[in-house]
Amino acid sequence: MKLRKNGVLYWMLLPGVLLTLLFHYLPMAGLVIAFQDFKPWLGFSKSAWVGLDHFRTAFQREDSLQVVWNTFFIACSKIIVNLVVPVIFALLLNEIRQMRFKKAVQTLVYLPHFLSWVVFGGIVSDMLSSQGIINTLLLPSLGLQPILFLADGDWFRFVIIFSDNWKEFGFATIVFLAALSNVDPSLYEATEVDGANRWQQTWTVTFPALVPIIIVVGTLAMGSVLNAGFDQIFNLYNPLVYDKGDIIDTFVYRVGLLNSQFGLGTAIGLFKSAVGFVMIVMAYYLASRFANYRIF
Repeated sequence: MKLRKNGVLYWMLLPGVLLTLLFHYLPMAGLVIAFQDFKPWLGFSKSAWVGLDHFRTAFQREDSLQVVWNTFFIACSKIIVNLVVPVIFALLLNEIRQMRFKKAVQTLVYLPHFLSWVVFGGIVSDMLSSQGIINTLLLPSLGLQPILFLADGDWFRFVIIFSDNWKEFGFATIVFLAALSNVDPSLYEATEVDGANRWQQTWTVTFPALVPIIIVVGTLAMGSVLNAGFDQIFNLYNPLVYDKGDIIDTFVYRVGLLNSQFGLGTAIGLFKSAVGFVMIVMAYYLASRFANYRIF
């Protein structure tokens, strides 16, 4: 009866299911390359099997551990910064009583989210280049020497974390503002009766209301800790910063596609997916345990 009653909804769901199967599950058959000495002209069926050789090669490479460390460092730094900054900004924005100004600021910080990394990366590159506004106007006015932001590994990591936060913190702020809109106004009235000022109200009422959504966002972000941002780094990095900026995704691209080592690239990607799956399960368990967040 339910199937007949909701038949239209199931038919509307069908295109999405087919696209998911076609572009997400069917390509997974290609993971067999990770266990083969794959030759494109021989195909899957005639390429020689090599077992776990590609995985052994991946872990024996000198640059593998550095790439994994770069991925964890950049991804964890992004998670922390992208959690702290939107929370602080949402708390500050929540205190603004001029609605037009509040909406204007909210829209302004939200706009970069709609730009692709091709466009936004170009803006960042122009600003931080040796002829950009930072090196030609800002740093000289402060009495500082020009900095090669995109050619120095340590500065490059800072640029990656800062530019990602600049692009996405406006979107994350909306999530926390939505949580703040559900705070019971009677709680503020009760604290006013007790003589609390705005800072004390924020600390005792507003911030505790955000804690559950902070736990959910933070724990779910752990599930993508190995996704440090291929699009962003691919559009900003160069060979000078490979040692500090190369992550698993860009490493797989360079090794697997540019160097035509398809089996090795697929093995590294499969390892990353397996670790990511474990992290997602752990994140979901933590979100369910500490924030009562459940999908199923």
